[in-house]
Amino acid sequence: MKIREANHTDIPGILEVLKASLGETSSKKTRDIWSFKHIENPFGESLVLLAEENDDIIGVRAFMRWQWQLEENVFSAFRAVDTATHPAHQGKGIFKRLTLKALELGKERGDHFVFNTPNEQSKPGYLKMGWKEVDKLHTQIIPVFPFFWNSNSIQKDPKNKPNLNINLLELWNSKLKNTSNLFTPKTKDYLNWRYINNPLQAYRVESTKNYFLAAYVKQHKTFKELRISELILVDPEYIKACQLVIKKWAKHYGVHFISLNFPVGQNIFKLKASGNFGPVLTFKNLESCRIDNKFHNIENWAYSLGDLELF
Repeated sequence: MKIREANHTDIPGILEVLKASLGETSSKKTRDIWSFKHIENPFGESLVLLAEENDDIIGVRAFMRWQWQLEENVFSAFRAVDTATHPAHQGKGIFKRLTLKALELGKERGDHFVFNTPNEQSKPGYLKMGWKEVDKLHTQIIPVFPFFWNSNSIQKDPKNKPNLNINLLELWNSKLKNTSNLFTPKTKDYLNWRYINNPLQAYRVESTKNYFLAAYVKQHKTFKELRISELILVDPEYIKACQLVIKKWAKHYGVHFISLNFPVGQNIFKLKASGNFGPVLTFKNLESCRIDNKFHNIENWAYSLGDLELF
């Protein structure tokens, strides 16, 4: 078995392994989707490792590039995402070999850490390879008045692309720099890629000079959730305006509750339940730089739900 780094010509073979291993139902598996996630990412191209036998790709491991910042220090990070082993080659330790090789290359190249939110089946494997469990994600749950639950409106792609206010983003990043917490810096390129032009999920977006909102409806088995993936708001004077937009969306789509995490300590809604309801954040230091102990405390991660949710 040979382990090597992937290139663009490998994409058709990668997609075949993903389809054979995971099927088509979990997410779309096309060249355009792969390119969106792993090539067009404004943080840079993903680190993708392949396992081969007889020149056939039998395993894939992708680490999506990400960026976190603590005060003036910017960290080059990876989020562990797409992985697959061809069904005919399972049980050979391919996942572990690909993962350890990716960690080795990341350390050699000066990258700083890996993070992800694994499910309960995959988490033990990560912990055995040195990942640390940080905590469950903190989430606010806001109930919606039952009168509005019956709406069956379907979320559609917006016809007009919203304009992004650069000054708002600069003020937001500056504010988070002063919190002494980890945050993902928000830029025009990032928001366009992550929400506005995302082919995997149709986000409802509202952008003004005073705030930016991105959300989508998540259909569970017996209820609907309006997930506020991103809320960028500097001036508390506009909290009410954000509330009105969120409530309008919740009523329109007939959701049962709203979920969000606002990373700078303000209460957007007074009537809410707060707690560590989300998936578990895990973290792996690549040991290419000194990592502060703050990284191991969820209270020191100033994240939106969109920074950590799978896509």
